[in-house]
Amino acid sequence: MFASHSQIICTIFGVHIYFYGVILAIAITTGTLVSDYIGSKIFNLAKETIIDMAPYVVITGIIGARLYYCLLNYDFYLRFPTEILAIRHGGISIHGALIGGFIGLIFFAKRKNLSVLKLCDVSAIGLSIAQAIGRWGNFFNSEAFGTPTNLPWKLYIAPQYRPIPYTDYEYFHPAFLYESVLDLIIFFVLLLLTKTKLRNKNGNLALIYLIMYSFVRILVESIRIDSVRYIFGISVAIIMSVGIIVVALSVLIYRNLPNRTKEQDG
Repeated sequence: MFASHSQIICTIFGVHIYFYGVILAIAITTGTLVSDYIGSKIFNLAKETIIDMAPYVVITGIIGARLYYCLLNYDFYLRFPTEILAIRHGGISIHGALIGGFIGLIFFAKRKNLSVLKLCDVSAIGLSIAQAIGRWGNFFNSEAFGTPTNLPWKLYIAPQYRPIPYTDYEYFHPAFLYESVLDLIIFFVLLLLTKTKLRNKNGNLALIYLIMYSFVRILVESIRIDSVRYIFGISVAIIMSVGIIVVALSVLIYRNLPNRTKEQDG
């Protein structure tokens, strides 16, 4: 059994420093440095290319993550529109971050005359380890937990963070931990794939990342009890993940058919 005892690391001049923000900063920095190293060593990118791209992707990623979350919770933000900018109060989405970050990546690639698909491949590797680290921010925020459990690795959730139907339960599945471990596995799988023929066509690794992460999200989301929006009883995150798998898998198979002529990467 384990539990988070505080969201705040310390207070400096009256300003709270939160574990969540620090962990996200560590995750972004680690992912950027890993991608930059792999980009120069394996993908023949100039050193610091990914470091130069990072501000574009991070800024648009954060904007996308916040706007996507606000859209999913439109009923609340229509009543309190000033809360849209209050990101310190929480509320971001990985799917929104992917969309926003991709827009920033395209802008950078076109500006520097680089391959969009190659940058996607390199970024996917760093993103996977960044997600593995970043999920620990959910631990300190007492969020992203699953259904009640008494397993040895159960997670204690304080009463104020428990959903109303589960107020009488104390221990829950650490869904954030499951996703963190699985994201780390994705990272190592992608590293292994850089040594295969799949890497020869730009975009393949990014598609494989989308497929693997979407499967992970479906598995984890199936036990989470804090999803923000449902359609016909199914969380939007699962619906989105299924759609990504269908599209990404179809594109991956089509572009790697034996009779496909070599295409120029974009």
